[in-house]
Amino acid sequence: MVKPAEPHATHREVELLDTLRSLGGSARTAALAEALGVSEETIRRTVKALAKGGLVQRVHGGVYLTNKDALSPVASRLGKQADEKRRIATKVAGMIPNGSCVFLDVGSTTAFVAEQLKDHRDLTIVTNAITPAQSLVGRGGNRVYLACGELREVEMGTFGADTVDFVRRFNIDTAVLSVDAVDARNGFLLAGAFEAEVARAVTECARRRIVVADHSKFGQTAPIIACAPECVDMLVTDRPLKPVFEARMTDWGIETVVVKSRI
Repeated sequence: MVKPAEPHATHREVELLDTLRSLGGSARTAALAEALGVSEETIRRTVKALAKGGLVQRVHGGVYLTNKDALSPVASRLGKQADEKRRIATKVAGMIPNGSCVFLDVGSTTAFVAEQLKDHRDLTIVTNAITPAQSLVGRGGNRVYLACGELREVEMGTFGADTVDFVRRFNIDTAVLSVDAVDARNGFLLAGAFEAEVARAVTECARRRIVVADHSKFGQTAPIIACAPECVDMLVTDRPLKPVFEARMTDWGIETVVVKSRI
């Protein structure tokens, strides 16, 4: 059984994970030391701590990420649990009225939500993700705002201080957020610090916060807490929760919506 990550990853651990993601998921120790401006011994100590949490795998002279879903490009992730994500997306889209201001993040499930919103009208879409912006621009009188910031290839989205400032300008009715893992102790987790910064900003300015997560995300681990779980209003998923997760959602005041499978 993989040991869960510590609830608060150190700055060095977060920095190393982000660097690994930017390098395609694997790198030699020497390359990481050069990129982060620290000694190889510091890298080895950090990698050892991350390996205990099951977040990376050590190999001779290097390291690679073990969370392949968090690493893989959006186009690849769209093909995983596609039917489940589509059903979740259909349910969420049905909760969003025409004329709403909606935030969509860079997750693959939110890309499905964007597809299901194509027949809505007069939406104001705020997003830091390329895929939802492309799906909804020019349709039904929608206005699409793509956040400024650094465009990252892995997520196909923008991140950084400019992105966070941009998002905070909007009066968001509904924010749809994806996660890399759901943990019974710490709630909703992400693999990247940049994604978590955006998630926290959105939960501060949105009136309704919906997390979308298919069954494969439960019991998984990632190093960063996306936001305080009490900041989330609703969880939409595709299977009934195990008792431990059901109890935690109740504790956190989160409404859980389970989308039934097609018969």
